[in-house]
Amino acid sequence: MRKINSYKVNLLEKTKKFSVAIIKISSQLPKNPAGFTIADQVVRAGTSIGANLIEAQEAISAKDFFYKITVSLKEVKETKYWLELIYLSGLLAKKKVGPLLQEVEEIGKILIATVKRLREKGH
Repeated sequence: MRKINSYKVNLLEKTKKFSVAIIKISSQLPKNPAGFTIADQVVRAGTSIGANLIEAQEAISAKDFFYKITVSLKEVKETKYWLELIYLSGLLAKKKVGPLLQEVEEIGKILIATVKRLREKGH
């Protein structure tokens, strides 16, 4: 098992807290077809970010680790999309969604920097 440094622990904690916030906000969406569909999508994408980072910790190779990190980054982008749709469509006010958009942006920046560093190392 790999030793997990504090940077990784902080990112894992950050994504776990983000997942909880996504779950909570999804329950505030309207109980109608659009609300149910978007809640399902945002919960799947938003919670998948951290889940893929956890899987990366147990990667069987450097290539597998890189792949899992890039999947997390893709989930960041999808989550951002669904959050933007939530406020653009008026399902929830931007003041409720805004903090989550800021958080997913921050997580995305961390993952982009990680992917860049891994690419520089030849992954």
